[in-house]
Amino acid sequence: MLQEETIETNQDIPAEEENTISPEPKKEWRLRINYSALVQNMPFIGFLSVLALLYIANSHLAEKKIRRINKLGKEIKELKWEYINVKSELMFRSKMSEVSKSVEPLGLKQLSSPPQKIVLKKETEK
Repeated sequence: MLQEETIETNQDIPAEEENTISPEPKKEWRLRINYSALVQNMPFIGFLSVLALLYIANSHLAEKKIRRINKLGKEIKELKWEYINVKSELMFRSKMSEVSKSVEPLGLKQLSSPPQKIVLKKETEK
């Protein structure tokens, strides 16, 4: 009989009331910043600040290096042009006709006959 009574008491409770949960108070979605929350999250806030500073410093260094690379690239181009200019000038001035023109005021003239080899006799042959 005891089992029958417990079954009857369970059947008396409607099914809707069993599934319902007591209503919780609604949370406000406002941002609540208070002293205790700041103190608890201070290490994380500090970490984020350090990351932000590192990010800014890294971008400044990268920009500085890019500017330096561009500057050196321009300098390399200028030096290449100067090298080509000096090389062509040297090729022009080393021509036989240009050399003879430049040494003419010194009294040197171009040879009309081929050079001759001078042979010295050794002292033993004398």
